[in-house]
Amino acid sequence: MSYDCGWAFELAYVVRDALRRMYEATGEHPDGESIFYYLTVYNEPYPQPPEPVDFPGGTAALEDGILRGLYLYAPAADLGTSDASDAAEDESERSVASAPHTQILASGIALRQALTAQDMLATDWGVSADVWSATSWTELRRDALACESWNMLHPSEPSRVPYVSSALADTAGPTIAVSDWIKAVPDQIARWVPGTFTSLGTDGFGFSDTRPAARRFFHVDAESITVAVLWELARIGAVDAGLPAQAITRYRLDLPVSEALS
Repeated sequence: MSYDCGWAFELAYVVRDALRRMYEATGEHPDGESIFYYLTVYNEPYPQPPEPVDFPGGTAALEDGILRGLYLYAPAADLGTSDASDAAEDESERSVASAPHTQILASGIALRQALTAQDMLATDWGVSADVWSATSWTELRRDALACESWNMLHPSEPSRVPYVSSALADTAGPTIAVSDWIKAVPDQIARWVPGTFTSLGTDGFGFSDTRPAARRFFHVDAESITVAVLWELARIGAVDAGLPAQAITRYRLDLPVSEALS
């Protein structure tokens, strides 16, 4: 079992589940399950929020989403009627119903960058973004593969739907997945995600610098996430084709890292 949690409360649920499964005696496993957990814990200090108190379905639903690998952490804010941005004023005012929409899936430390991108998309570009905490890309894939295997061997039975597919079934817009891992990690779930999917990750040779510089270099910072969303929306005709280029200039993504962050 592997998890990449962004918040301490997520990690607490995972650790409790691990202790229960490894040490609790059951009829099937009198000495506990023969299993181990791989937990990614970061050394970057940042404020830890409390768990959501108004999560749909309550604490049990929140825990289930954390352990299964994905839950909606921050729904898109109601944009109401407001100007999309200085760069897109000619788009006029947009209501939440007509605003372009997207899904951002983020794991671990990347979750904070995704939340910043959510604010930037709403404030600068009039785009609504739901932010999902992807606590385990691997568990999502394992569940999806198990569903496919069962469906293949039980063709006369109703098909089972992967958890990631059902969780995202009623969402709108393209999906952007981001993590501090290489792109192949979130790409594990790509074929079960409804609609268009793209991933951001830290592919390439090692890069030693400050955290902001490294995130800009690998394009996993909030500005890069914002541009990736606009690029995907432009590809499907949901926003003006010129917005990605405007965002690149606005956020200095066309400059060398040292110059862009100076």
